[in-house]
Amino acid sequence: MRSDFSALLWLLKLGAAVNIYLLGGLLALATPDPQVVIPGLILLSVSAFRCLFPNRYLDNVVFHDSPLSSIFLTRLLATFSEVAYIYQFAYVIRVLNTDHVGWVDGLSWLMVVQVVISQAFVWSAIATKRLGLYFYEELGWFIIFVANTAASGFLYFGADLSAEALGLIQLNLLFGAGYLPWQIFHLRSLRAEAAEEPGAATHWRTGLGDAIYQRNPRSDSRAWGGLIGLTWMVAYWASLIPLWVQHIATVISTTP
Repeated sequence: MRSDFSALLWLLKLGAAVNIYLLGGLLALATPDPQVVIPGLILLSVSAFRCLFPNRYLDNVVFHDSPLSSIFLTRLLATFSEVAYIYQFAYVIRVLNTDHVGWVDGLSWLMVVQVVISQAFVWSAIATKRLGLYFYEELGWFIIFVANTAASGFLYFGADLSAEALGLIQLNLLFGAGYLPWQIFHLRSLRAEAAEEPGAATHWRTGLGDAIYQRNPRSDSRAWGGLIGLTWMVAYWASLIPLWVQHIATVISTTP
């Protein structure tokens, strides 16, 4: 792994074009379902922005020393996009739960509640600069996709689904099989970093002020989280999640 991410961060900007293309596809749908299309539009727009102005909340690391790279601005946009796309995923579970199994619907709503809780943890981490709070935010994402995978597993084996719906469930299961082990590794890494964290928490006013105004331009791999950080950025902003969200919105909007 190269020690400097400058070239890779420039290449990440191609992800903005991918997101804009996918966004155009959603806008062209003849019969859009707003429950899945609106979350998709939000996620794709924010992901395009993040590809252009990448940053990392820890230490207020940015690639471009620009007000548009503000940690506060990015986190504000990301809050809406994360709640939106998890709502979309949860809505799909409820739509495909044609037998209205109570605990399956319950898991879908758990996903929405948990993503809101994770937003509270990440905002607290930014405000206090406590790395340990990022661990609990990411633990929330683990819970979200455990719920998504469990509900999808039941629907795969226990529901009478069309080929299109079955394809969505298979994507959920495939993602869970890859993401959940990766997230365990990620959580272990965060916990190890948090254990080495020195000092007391920053006052929340100072932390939020730094998130708004402080920018630390860096391109070294360590500042961007190394291989884990790079994998996360590419998959989340530029490829896997945007493609998946657009596919979901298209299938739900075009399937009778």
